[in-house]
Amino acid sequence: MKGWLTGRLPSDWFEGEPEVTIDRDEILVVGRIPAPRQDGEVSAASRSAAEEGRIKQFREDTREKRIEIARELEHATRQKVAWGVQAGDTRTIFTSLSAPVMTRLRQPERQVLDTLVDAGVARSRSDALGWCVKLVAQHSESWLAELREAMAKVEDVRRSGPNATPAEDESNS
Repeated sequence: MKGWLTGRLPSDWFEGEPEVTIDRDEILVVGRIPAPRQDGEVSAASRSAAEEGRIKQFREDTREKRIEIARELEHATRQKVAWGVQAGDTRTIFTSLSAPVMTRLRQPERQVLDTLVDAGVARSRSDALGWCVKLVAQHSESWLAELREAMAKVEDVRRSGPNATPAEDESNS
């Protein structure tokens, strides 16, 4: 998929190859665009505002083509496609899929969510749960990366197991 995107995306859109993240529901394509040049000392707020402006311009200028490419990719993969860009230190994800996730929580976990709602940190339990997941991901990033790497190794071992076909073995080499 990354190869297809590399060939399909206009060459002047991104600096380098885009970051492609795939899960069960969505394909997220995030590219780096040049940060605006600013002469002299500028405040962090000014730099951030300039980067946000550059991102907004990119979003508007590429909308039609991004929709066209997303439709092709969605047709081929049956997954939704979301876009994002990074300019300097500012990263913005455009319209991204919000997938419902069913869960059962016991009272102590529900109380955590209700505390976040009551304190005005979140609008609902659903919002609070999303907030908690983001917080865990932020504080456990290296551990989660290590876990994903281990899962990939397990998948490689499964593919090369006794039920592997010769074609699968060659693709793993």
